[in-house]
Amino acid sequence: MRADKAKVSRLLKTARGQIDGILKMVEEDKYCIDILNQIMASEAVLRRAQREVLRAHMEGCVTEAFAHADEAERAAKIEEIIKTVEKMER
Repeated sequence: MRADKAKVSRLLKTARGQIDGILKMVEEDKYCIDILNQIMASEAVLRRAQREVLRAHMEGCVTEAFAHADEAERAAKIEEIIKTVEKMER
């Protein structure tokens, strides 16, 4: 992985902490909207981590493939990115 490991780890640990907090809220029968707000906050942190990994992949692996790989490998990288973005949209 070429992404900033410290940044991605920090974001994922933040999300993990938020999810632990959400589980506690559920166990304590907290207000539904408060739980939903925390779920959305966790999703936002995970999306930030996701974007960081994708950015690093495109700046590193994809750029490298376009600089040094053959046409088939470049086409495979494009297809890989398209499929990843489609998954992210779901």
